[in-house]
Amino acid sequence: MRAKVAIDQATDEIVGLFENRVAEQKAPASFFAVFGPDGIVLEGGYGEKVLGEGNAPDRDTVFRIASCTKSFTCTMLLMLRDRGQLNLDAPITDFVPAFTALEPAAAPVTPSVRQLMTMSAGFPTDNPWGDRVEEMTRAELDEFMATGIRYSSLPGTRFEYSNLGYALLGEVIAEITGRPYIEAIAAEILEPLGLTSTTFAEDPDADTALGYRLANGQWQVQPFTGPGVFSSMGGLFSSATDLVRWSLWLAGALDPEDTSDGPLSAASRRELQQIQRAVPEGMSKAAEFSEPTAHGYGYGLFIDEGTTKIVSHSGGYPGVSAHMRWHAPTGLGIVAFENGTFAASSIPATQALQAALNAYGELTTPAPAWPETLAARDVFDGLVRQWDTPAADELAAVNLALDVPWTERIAGIAQAIAEVGPLTSAPLAEVPRTLSDTPAATNWTIAGERGRLKCHILMSPELPPRVQTFTVTAENE
Repeated sequence: MRAKVAIDQATDEIVGLFENRVAEQKAPASFFAVFGPDGIVLEGGYGEKVLGEGNAPDRDTVFRIASCTKSFTCTMLLMLRDRGQLNLDAPITDFVPAFTALEPAAAPVTPSVRQLMTMSAGFPTDNPWGDRVEEMTRAELDEFMATGIRYSSLPGTRFEYSNLGYALLGEVIAEITGRPYIEAIAAEILEPLGLTSTTFAEDPDADTALGYRLANGQWQVQPFTGPGVFSSMGGLFSSATDLVRWSLWLAGALDPEDTSDGPLSAASRRELQQIQRAVPEGMSKAAEFSEPTAHGYGYGLFIDEGTTKIVSHSGGYPGVSAHMRWHAPTGLGIVAFENGTFAASSIPATQALQAALNAYGELTTPAPAWPETLAARDVFDGLVRQWDTPAADELAAVNLALDVPWTERIAGIAQAIAEVGPLTSAPLAEVPRTLSDTPAATNWTIAGERGRLKCHILMSPELPPRVQTFTVTAENE
Protein backbone atom coordinates (compact mmCIF):
# COMPACT_ATOMS: atom_id res chain seq x y z
CA MET A 1 0.00 0.00 0.00
CA ARG A 2 2.77 2.44 0.88
CA ALA A 3 4.46 1.76 -2.47
CA LYS A 4 1.23 2.59 -4.31
CA VAL A 5 0.84 5.84 -2.38
CA ALA A 6 4.40 6.84 -3.24
CA ILE A 7 3.87 6.07 -6.92
CA ASP A 8 0.63 8.07 -6.96
CA GLN A 9 2.49 11.08 -5.59
CA ALA A 10 5.29 10.72 -8.14
CA THR A 11 3.16 9.74 -11.16
CA ASP A 12 3.34 13.05 -13.01
CA GLU A 13 7.11 13.23 -12.64
CA ILE A 14 7.63 9.62 -13.71
CA VAL A 15 5.35 9.86 -16.73
CA GLY A 16 7.05 13.09 -17.75
CA LEU A 17 10.41 11.35 -17.88
CA PHE A 18 9.18 8.88 -20.52
CA GLU A 19 6.43 10.54 -22.55
CA ASN A 20 8.85 12.87 -24.38
CA ARG A 21 11.43 10.19 -25.23
CA VAL A 22 9.85 9.55 -28.64
CA ALA A 23 9.57 13.26 -29.47
CA GLU A 24 13.23 13.67 -28.52
CA GLN A 25 14.04 10.85 -30.99
CA LYS A 26 15.61 8.64 -28.36
CA ALA A 27 13.64 5.75 -29.85
CA PRO A 28 10.50 5.12 -31.91
CA ALA A 29 8.87 3.60 -28.80
CA SER A 30 9.31 3.76 -25.05
CA PHE A 31 7.72 1.70 -22.28
CA PHE A 32 8.13 1.60 -18.51
CA ALA A 33 6.58 -0.33 -15.65
CA VAL A 34 7.09 0.66 -12.02
CA PHE A 35 6.50 -2.16 -9.58
CA GLY A 36 6.13 -2.75 -5.87
CA PRO A 37 6.31 -6.02 -3.95
CA ASP A 38 2.89 -7.04 -5.31
CA GLY A 39 3.53 -6.26 -8.97
CA ILE A 40 3.16 -3.42 -11.47
CA VAL A 41 1.65 -0.24 -10.00
CA LEU A 42 2.27 2.24 -12.84
CA GLU A 43 3.05 1.80 -16.52
CA GLY A 44 3.15 3.77 -19.73
CA GLY A 45 3.82 3.14 -23.40
CA TYR A 46 4.57 5.75 -26.07
CA GLY A 47 5.36 5.86 -29.77
CA GLU A 48 5.29 2.92 -32.16
CA LYS A 49 6.72 -0.49 -31.47
CA VAL A 50 6.68 -1.06 -35.24
CA LEU A 51 6.90 2.13 -37.27
CA GLY A 52 3.96 2.66 -39.56
CA GLU A 53 1.54 0.52 -37.55
CA GLY A 54 0.66 3.20 -34.98
CA ASN A 55 0.60 0.91 -31.93
CA ALA A 56 2.30 1.86 -28.67
CA PRO A 57 4.00 -0.87 -26.60
CA ASP A 58 2.34 -2.33 -23.51
CA ARG A 59 3.37 -4.66 -20.71
CA ASP A 60 3.16 -7.70 -22.99
CA THR A 61 5.18 -6.26 -25.87
CA VAL A 62 8.40 -8.21 -26.33
CA PHE A 63 11.71 -6.34 -26.51
CA ARG A 64 15.26 -7.61 -26.79
CA ILE A 65 16.67 -7.26 -23.25
CA ALA A 66 20.31 -7.84 -24.20
CA SER A 67 22.67 -7.85 -21.20
CA CYS A 68 19.87 -8.25 -18.67
CA THR A 69 20.39 -11.87 -19.79
CA LYS A 70 23.54 -12.01 -17.66
CA SER A 71 21.56 -12.40 -14.44
CA PHE A 72 19.89 -15.50 -15.90
CA THR A 73 23.28 -16.95 -16.81
CA CYS A 74 24.62 -16.42 -13.30
CA THR A 75 21.47 -17.83 -11.74
CA MET A 76 22.04 -21.06 -13.68
CA LEU A 77 25.70 -21.17 -12.63
CA LEU A 78 24.80 -20.85 -8.95
CA MET A 79 22.18 -23.56 -9.40
CA LEU A 80 24.91 -25.87 -10.70
CA ARG A 81 27.20 -24.80 -7.86
CA ASP A 82 24.51 -25.55 -5.28
CA ARG A 83 23.97 -28.99 -6.77
CA GLY A 84 27.66 -29.77 -6.35
CA GLN A 85 28.25 -29.88 -10.10
CA LEU A 86 30.38 -26.74 -10.41
CA ASN A 87 33.32 -25.26 -8.53
CA LEU A 88 33.21 -21.51 -9.21
CA ASP A 89 36.97 -21.34 -8.79
CA ALA A 90 37.66 -23.91 -11.49
CA PRO A 91 39.69 -22.59 -14.46
CA ILE A 92 37.78 -21.93 -17.66
CA THR A 93 40.03 -24.45 -19.42
CA ASP A 94 38.13 -27.21 -17.59
CA PHE A 95 35.18 -26.37 -19.85
CA VAL A 96 36.72 -24.67 -22.90
CA PRO A 97 40.07 -26.48 -23.32
CA ALA A 98 40.87 -24.40 -26.40
CA PHE A 99 41.22 -21.28 -24.27
CA THR A 100 44.65 -19.74 -24.84
CA ALA A 101 45.98 -16.54 -23.31
CA LEU A 102 48.70 -14.50 -24.98
CA GLU A 103 49.55 -11.81 -22.43
CA PRO A 104 50.79 -11.16 -19.85
CA ALA A 105 53.10 -14.01 -20.82
CA ALA A 106 55.42 -13.34 -17.89
CA ALA A 107 52.76 -14.33 -15.37
CA PRO A 108 50.15 -16.47 -17.11
CA VAL A 109 46.97 -16.92 -15.12
CA THR A 110 43.95 -18.81 -16.39
CA PRO A 111 40.76 -17.03 -15.31
CA SER A 112 38.26 -18.90 -13.18
CA VAL A 113 34.51 -19.20 -13.61
CA ARG A 114 34.03 -16.80 -10.70
CA GLN A 115 36.31 -14.20 -12.30
CA LEU A 116 34.33 -14.44 -15.52
CA MET A 117 31.07 -13.98 -13.59
CA THR A 118 32.39 -10.87 -11.83
CA MET A 119 33.92 -9.22 -14.92
CA SER A 120 37.44 -9.62 -13.53
CA ALA A 121 38.91 -12.19 -15.93
CA GLY A 122 41.34 -9.65 -17.40
CA PHE A 123 39.62 -9.30 -20.78
CA PRO A 124 39.25 -5.86 -22.42
CA THR A 125 35.76 -4.38 -22.56
CA ASP A 126 33.98 -5.40 -25.76
CA ASN A 127 30.43 -4.04 -25.99
CA PRO A 128 30.34 -3.03 -29.69
CA TRP A 129 32.17 -6.16 -30.81
CA GLY A 130 30.27 -8.56 -28.57
CA ASP A 131 26.90 -7.31 -29.83
CA ARG A 132 27.76 -8.41 -33.36
CA VAL A 133 29.03 -11.95 -32.81
CA GLU A 134 26.09 -13.60 -31.04
CA GLU A 135 25.62 -16.26 -33.72
CA MET A 136 29.17 -17.64 -33.32
CA THR A 137 29.14 -21.45 -33.03
CA ARG A 138 31.05 -23.53 -30.49
CA ALA A 139 33.44 -24.68 -33.21
CA GLU A 140 34.08 -21.07 -34.19
CA LEU A 141 34.54 -20.13 -30.54
CA ASP A 142 37.11 -22.91 -30.08
CA GLU A 143 38.97 -21.71 -33.16
CA PHE A 144 38.83 -18.15 -31.87
CA MET A 145 40.07 -19.24 -28.44
CA ALA A 146 42.92 -21.26 -29.92
CA THR A 147 44.40 -18.15 -31.54
CA GLY A 148 44.75 -16.59 -28.09
CA ILE A 149 43.09 -13.92 -25.96
CA ARG A 150 44.97 -10.77 -25.10
CA TYR A 151 44.55 -9.68 -21.50
CA SER A 152 44.12 -6.03 -20.58
CA SER A 153 44.89 -6.79 -16.93
CA LEU A 154 45.97 -9.72 -14.80
CA PRO A 155 42.94 -11.97 -14.13
CA GLY A 156 41.37 -11.36 -10.75
CA THR A 157 42.79 -7.86 -10.26
CA ARG A 158 40.22 -5.39 -11.67
CA PHE A 159 36.74 -4.93 -13.11
CA GLU A 160 36.32 -4.64 -16.87
CA TYR A 161 32.98 -5.33 -18.55
CA SER A 162 33.33 -8.37 -20.81
CA ASN A 163 30.75 -10.05 -23.05
CA LEU A 164 33.34 -12.60 -24.13
CA GLY A 165 33.57 -13.76 -20.54
CA TYR A 166 29.84 -14.45 -20.46
CA ALA A 167 30.00 -16.32 -23.77
CA LEU A 168 32.49 -18.65 -22.10
CA LEU A 169 30.16 -19.01 -19.12
CA GLY A 170 27.41 -20.20 -21.43
CA GLU A 171 29.72 -22.99 -22.52
CA VAL A 172 30.37 -23.90 -18.88
CA ILE A 173 26.62 -24.45 -18.51
CA ALA A 174 26.47 -26.45 -21.74
CA GLU A 175 29.37 -28.69 -20.73
CA ILE A 176 27.93 -29.48 -17.29
CA THR A 177 24.29 -29.96 -18.32
CA GLY A 178 25.06 -31.78 -21.57
CA ARG A 179 22.70 -29.60 -23.59
CA PRO A 180 22.94 -26.21 -25.31
CA TYR A 181 22.92 -23.18 -23.03
CA ILE A 182 19.60 -21.85 -24.35
CA GLU A 183 17.89 -25.20 -23.75
CA ALA A 184 19.26 -25.40 -20.20
CA ILE A 185 18.06 -21.89 -19.31
CA ALA A 186 14.62 -22.52 -20.80
CA ALA A 187 14.12 -25.82 -18.97
CA GLU A 188 15.73 -24.88 -15.64
CA ILE A 189 14.67 -21.23 -15.21
CA LEU A 190 12.18 -19.86 -17.74
CA GLU A 191 9.66 -22.69 -17.56
CA PRO A 192 9.69 -23.16 -13.75
CA LEU A 193 9.17 -19.43 -13.21
CA GLY A 194 6.44 -19.14 -15.84
CA LEU A 195 8.34 -16.65 -17.98
CA THR A 196 6.34 -17.55 -21.06
CA SER A 197 7.26 -14.55 -23.22
CA THR A 198 11.00 -14.81 -22.50
CA THR A 199 12.89 -16.56 -25.31
CA PHE A 200 16.26 -16.65 -27.06
CA ALA A 201 14.85 -16.26 -30.56
CA GLU A 202 12.44 -13.79 -32.07
CA ASP A 203 8.97 -15.34 -32.01
CA PRO A 204 7.09 -14.51 -35.24
CA ASP A 205 3.78 -14.88 -33.39
CA ALA A 206 4.73 -12.58 -30.50
CA ASP A 207 3.96 -8.88 -30.18
CA THR A 208 7.59 -7.86 -30.72
CA ALA A 209 9.00 -4.35 -30.95
CA LEU A 210 11.38 -3.96 -33.86
CA GLY A 211 14.77 -2.37 -33.30
CA TYR A 212 15.82 0.86 -35.01
CA ARG A 213 18.83 3.10 -35.51
CA LEU A 214 18.56 6.83 -36.23
CA ALA A 215 20.52 7.79 -39.38
CA ASN A 216 20.26 11.21 -41.03
CA GLY A 217 17.03 11.89 -39.17
CA GLN A 218 15.40 8.63 -40.29
CA TRP A 219 14.81 5.44 -38.34
CA GLN A 220 16.31 2.34 -39.94
CA VAL A 221 15.35 -1.20 -38.90
CA GLN A 222 18.12 -3.17 -37.20
CA PRO A 223 17.68 -6.92 -37.72
CA PHE A 224 18.06 -9.17 -34.68
CA THR A 225 20.75 -11.81 -34.65
CA GLY A 226 19.87 -15.41 -33.87
CA PRO A 227 21.03 -17.62 -31.02
CA GLY A 228 24.66 -18.68 -30.74
CA VAL A 229 27.38 -19.06 -28.12
CA PHE A 230 27.21 -15.35 -27.28
CA SER A 231 23.51 -15.61 -26.37
CA SER A 232 24.55 -16.15 -22.75
CA MET A 233 25.74 -12.54 -22.62
CA GLY A 234 22.66 -10.90 -24.14
CA GLY A 235 20.38 -13.11 -26.20
CA LEU A 236 17.04 -12.94 -24.40
CA PHE A 237 13.80 -11.31 -25.53
CA SER A 238 11.24 -10.52 -22.83
CA SER A 239 8.23 -8.42 -21.87
CA ALA A 240 7.61 -6.12 -18.94
CA THR A 241 5.26 -8.71 -17.49
CA ASP A 242 8.03 -11.29 -17.42
CA LEU A 243 10.93 -9.00 -16.51
CA VAL A 244 8.97 -7.61 -13.54
CA ARG A 245 8.28 -11.17 -12.43
CA TRP A 246 12.00 -11.97 -12.75
CA SER A 247 13.00 -8.81 -10.86
CA LEU A 248 10.54 -9.50 -8.06
CA TRP A 249 11.78 -13.07 -7.72
CA LEU A 250 15.34 -11.84 -7.32
CA ALA A 251 14.42 -8.86 -5.13
CA GLY A 252 12.21 -10.99 -2.91
CA ALA A 253 15.23 -12.83 -1.57
CA LEU A 254 16.40 -9.57 0.03
CA ASP A 255 13.25 -9.46 2.17
CA PRO A 256 13.69 -11.57 5.34
CA GLU A 257 9.95 -12.34 5.32
CA ASP A 258 9.83 -13.50 1.70
CA THR A 259 8.90 -17.15 1.29
CA SER A 260 9.01 -17.46 -2.52
CA ASP A 261 10.71 -20.54 -3.87
CA GLY A 262 11.93 -21.41 -7.35
CA PRO A 263 14.94 -22.94 -9.02
CA LEU A 264 17.48 -21.06 -6.87
CA SER A 265 17.43 -20.70 -3.09
CA ALA A 266 16.86 -17.35 -1.43
CA ALA A 267 20.37 -17.49 0.03
CA SER A 268 21.94 -17.90 -3.40
CA ARG A 269 19.70 -15.22 -4.89
CA ARG A 270 20.96 -12.87 -2.18
CA GLU A 271 24.51 -13.87 -3.14
CA LEU A 272 23.81 -12.74 -6.72
CA GLN A 273 23.01 -9.30 -5.34
CA GLN A 274 26.11 -8.75 -3.22
CA ILE A 275 29.16 -6.85 -4.43
CA GLN A 276 31.73 -9.40 -5.56
CA ARG A 277 34.01 -7.01 -7.46
CA ALA A 278 34.38 -3.28 -6.85
CA VAL A 279 33.77 -1.08 -9.89
CA PRO A 280 36.09 1.93 -10.25
CA GLU A 281 34.43 5.33 -10.01
CA GLY A 282 32.83 6.33 -13.28
CA MET A 283 32.62 2.77 -14.66
CA SER A 284 29.42 1.63 -12.96
CA LYS A 285 26.32 1.75 -15.15
CA ALA A 286 24.21 1.45 -12.02
CA ALA A 287 25.88 4.41 -10.34
CA GLU A 288 25.54 6.83 -13.24
CA PHE A 289 22.70 8.78 -11.65
CA SER A 290 23.11 8.02 -7.97
CA GLU A 291 25.60 8.78 -5.23
CA PRO A 292 26.42 5.49 -3.52
CA THR A 293 29.24 5.06 -1.07
CA ALA A 294 30.11 1.75 -2.71
CA HIS A 295 29.30 0.27 -6.07
CA GLY A 296 30.31 -2.91 -7.76
CA TYR A 297 29.34 -5.99 -9.69
CA GLY A 298 27.75 -9.05 -8.17
CA TYR A 299 26.94 -12.07 -10.31
CA GLY A 300 25.29 -10.67 -13.44
CA LEU A 301 24.03 -7.58 -11.61
CA PHE A 302 25.32 -4.15 -10.63
CA ILE A 303 24.92 -3.14 -6.98
CA ASP A 304 24.98 0.28 -5.35
CA GLU A 305 25.31 0.24 -1.58
CA GLY A 306 25.43 3.24 0.72
CA THR A 307 22.69 4.41 3.02
CA THR A 308 20.47 2.15 0.91
CA LYS A 309 20.78 -0.60 -1.72
CA ILE A 310 19.97 -0.54 -5.44
CA VAL A 311 20.35 -3.56 -7.72
CA SER A 312 20.26 -3.14 -11.50
CA HIS A 313 21.41 -4.09 -14.96
CA SER A 314 21.11 -2.50 -18.39
CA GLY A 315 20.81 -4.12 -21.78
CA GLY A 316 22.05 -2.42 -24.92
CA TYR A 317 22.05 -3.94 -28.37
CA PRO A 318 21.77 -2.62 -31.96
CA GLY A 319 18.21 -1.26 -32.09
CA VAL A 320 17.19 -1.72 -28.45
CA SER A 321 17.76 -0.60 -24.87
CA ALA A 322 16.48 -2.23 -21.69
CA HIS A 323 16.92 -1.61 -17.99
CA MET A 324 15.81 -3.21 -14.72
CA ARG A 325 16.47 -1.93 -11.22
CA TRP A 326 15.02 -2.30 -7.75
CA HIS A 327 15.43 -0.83 -4.29
CA ALA A 328 16.03 -3.57 -1.77
CA PRO A 329 14.54 -2.03 1.42
CA THR A 330 11.18 -1.01 -0.11
CA GLY A 331 10.73 -3.50 -2.94
CA LEU A 332 10.10 -0.63 -5.37
CA GLY A 333 11.54 -1.14 -8.83
CA ILE A 334 11.22 -0.37 -12.53
CA VAL A 335 11.79 -1.98 -15.91
CA ALA A 336 12.09 0.09 -19.06
CA PHE A 337 12.43 -0.67 -22.77
CA GLU A 338 13.13 1.44 -25.84
CA ASN A 339 13.66 0.30 -29.42
CA GLY A 340 16.46 2.64 -30.46
CA THR A 341 20.22 2.13 -30.62
CA PHE A 342 22.00 3.95 -27.77
CA ALA A 343 18.63 5.03 -26.34
CA ALA A 344 19.92 4.57 -22.77
CA SER A 345 16.61 3.72 -21.15
CA SER A 346 18.60 3.50 -17.90
CA ILE A 347 18.56 7.30 -17.68
CA PRO A 348 14.79 7.88 -17.32
CA ALA A 349 14.42 4.58 -15.44
CA THR A 350 16.94 5.59 -12.80
CA GLN A 351 15.41 9.04 -12.44
CA ALA A 352 11.90 7.58 -12.25
CA LEU A 353 12.76 5.15 -9.48
CA GLN A 354 14.46 7.95 -7.56
CA ALA A 355 11.28 10.06 -7.89
CA ALA A 356 9.27 7.17 -6.45
CA LEU A 357 11.73 6.74 -3.58
CA ASN A 358 11.66 10.47 -2.83
CA ALA A 359 7.88 10.25 -2.51
CA TYR A 360 8.14 7.10 -0.40
CA GLY A 361 9.83 9.01 2.44
CA GLU A 362 11.99 7.15 4.94
CA LEU A 363 13.60 4.39 2.93
CA THR A 364 15.38 2.33 5.53
CA THR A 365 14.92 1.47 9.16
CA PRO A 366 17.90 0.79 11.41
CA ALA A 367 18.12 -2.77 12.68
CA PRO A 368 16.43 -3.03 16.09
CA ALA A 369 18.53 -4.10 19.05
CA TRP A 370 18.14 -7.66 20.26
CA PRO A 371 15.89 -8.08 23.31
CA GLU A 372 18.97 -9.39 25.15
CA THR A 373 20.85 -6.21 24.21
CA LEU A 374 18.13 -4.02 25.68
CA ALA A 375 17.88 -6.17 28.79
CA ALA A 376 21.64 -5.92 29.33
CA ARG A 377 21.48 -2.17 28.77
CA ASP A 378 18.97 -1.83 31.60
CA VAL A 379 21.18 -3.87 33.94
CA PHE A 380 24.36 -1.96 33.09
CA ASP A 381 22.55 1.36 33.36
CA GLY A 382 21.81 0.34 36.95
CA LEU A 383 25.43 -0.68 37.48
CA VAL A 384 26.60 2.80 36.50
CA ARG A 385 24.30 4.30 39.10
CA GLN A 386 25.10 1.67 41.77
CA TRP A 387 27.77 -0.93 41.08
CA ASP A 388 26.99 -4.58 41.83
CA THR A 389 29.77 -7.01 40.92
CA PRO A 390 27.66 -10.22 41.07
CA ALA A 391 25.13 -8.61 38.68
CA ALA A 392 27.97 -7.63 36.34
CA ASP A 393 29.46 -11.14 36.49
CA GLU A 394 26.11 -12.67 35.57
CA LEU A 395 25.91 -10.83 32.22
CA ALA A 396 29.59 -10.34 31.37
CA ALA A 397 31.26 -12.25 28.56
CA VAL A 398 34.46 -14.08 29.46
CA ASN A 399 36.66 -11.24 28.22
CA LEU A 400 35.03 -8.25 29.93
CA ALA A 401 36.69 -8.40 33.35
CA LEU A 402 39.91 -9.70 31.83
CA ASP A 403 40.21 -6.75 29.44
CA VAL A 404 39.62 -4.19 32.20
CA PRO A 405 39.28 -5.50 35.79
CA TRP A 406 36.17 -4.51 37.69
CA THR A 407 38.16 -2.33 40.09
CA GLU A 408 39.43 -0.24 37.19
CA ARG A 409 35.98 0.00 35.66
CA ILE A 410 34.47 1.11 38.99
CA ALA A 411 37.16 3.79 39.32
CA GLY A 412 36.61 4.91 35.72
CA ILE A 413 32.86 5.26 36.25
CA ALA A 414 33.47 7.26 39.44
CA GLN A 415 35.83 9.59 37.54
CA ALA A 416 33.27 10.10 34.76
CA ILE A 417 30.54 10.90 37.29
CA ALA A 418 32.86 13.40 38.99
CA GLU A 419 33.22 15.21 35.66
CA VAL A 420 29.48 15.54 34.94
CA GLY A 421 28.33 16.01 38.52
CA PRO A 422 25.95 13.86 40.54
CA LEU A 423 23.60 11.80 38.42
CA THR A 424 19.98 12.89 38.28
CA SER A 425 16.99 10.66 38.79
CA ALA A 426 15.98 11.06 35.13
CA PRO A 427 15.65 7.75 33.29
CA LEU A 428 18.22 6.75 30.70
CA ALA A 429 17.96 8.42 27.30
CA GLU A 430 18.31 5.98 24.44
CA VAL A 431 20.48 7.24 21.58
CA PRO A 432 18.62 6.90 18.24
CA ARG A 433 19.84 3.96 16.21
CA THR A 434 21.59 4.45 12.87
CA LEU A 435 21.81 2.25 9.79
CA SER A 436 25.30 1.15 10.80
CA ASP A 437 24.19 -0.16 14.20
CA THR A 438 24.29 -3.89 14.76
CA PRO A 439 21.46 -5.50 16.79
CA ALA A 440 24.17 -6.59 19.24
CA ALA A 441 24.99 -3.00 20.27
CA THR A 442 23.19 -0.06 21.80
CA ASN A 443 24.01 3.37 23.21
CA TRP A 444 22.34 5.50 25.86
CA THR A 445 23.02 8.51 28.06
CA ILE A 446 22.58 9.26 31.76
CA ALA A 447 22.04 12.84 32.81
CA GLY A 448 24.27 14.52 35.38
CA GLU A 449 24.07 17.99 36.91
CA ARG A 450 26.83 19.43 34.62
CA GLY A 451 26.68 17.04 31.66
CA ARG A 452 25.91 13.48 30.82
CA LEU A 453 27.45 10.04 30.63
CA LYS A 454 27.60 8.30 27.27
CA CYS A 455 27.26 4.54 27.70
CA HIS A 456 27.79 1.74 25.18
CA ILE A 457 27.51 -2.04 25.25
CA LEU A 458 28.21 -4.68 22.61
CA MET A 459 26.98 -8.24 23.02
CA SER A 460 28.94 -11.41 22.20
CA PRO A 461 27.82 -13.89 19.48
CA GLU A 462 27.20 -16.73 21.95
CA LEU A 463 23.82 -17.97 23.15
CA PRO A 464 22.66 -16.38 25.27
CA PRO A 465 24.63 -13.28 24.22
CA ARG A 466 26.71 -11.59 26.93
CA VAL A 467 28.29 -8.15 27.27
CA GLN A 468 31.72 -8.14 25.62
CA THR A 469 32.21 -4.33 25.49
CA PHE A 470 31.10 -1.77 28.07
CA THR A 471 32.22 1.87 28.01
CA VAL A 472 31.24 4.97 29.97
CA THR A 473 32.55 8.41 28.99
CA ALA A 474 31.82 11.88 30.31
CA GLU A 475 30.35 14.60 28.08
CA ASN A 476 30.23 18.03 29.69
CA GLU A 477 27.71 20.66 28.74
